[in-house]
Amino acid sequence: MGFLMSKSMDANFKKQQEFMLHNSRLQMERQILMQNQMRERQMAMQIAWSREFLNYFGAFFTVATVGLTAGALKRKKPALLAPIIPLSFILAYQMDSAYGTLIYRMRGEAESIMTSEHDRLDLPHGTPTFDSIEKARRARSSLASFLEK
Repeated sequence: MGFLMSKSMDANFKKQQEFMLHNSRLQMERQILMQNQMRERQMAMQIAWSREFLNYFGAFFTVATVGLTAGALKRKKPALLAPIIPLSFILAYQMDSAYGTLIYRMRGEAESIMTSEHDRLDLPHGTPTFDSIEKARRARSSLASFLEK
């Protein structure tokens, strides 16, 4: 009788373990999907910001270029055209960021860094552990209780 009951409990225990494993896997998959969607939304906002900034900077660049060119021709001073050079670099960067391949080049460089220069990515004191976080939490809570007194 005890053997049959033990066998039944073992089967239930295994089913429960499988169910918990399935649930935790499902929860992790959902969390990964959620974090990826948040990352995608943040990147979309960043690209949209670059495009909007490009509209304003493009208008400024056009007005500045026309004004500086007119001033240089009117006063016969070619030195007035000098600010156009750095402004054109900024405009080119913004155009590349908003509509070009900058994001793809950055992604490629990041992948290269992750594979060949992984030591640059290490955190000071290593990856946080449960014990290090718990130690900091206890120190903070004891400090807070000390300050309340």
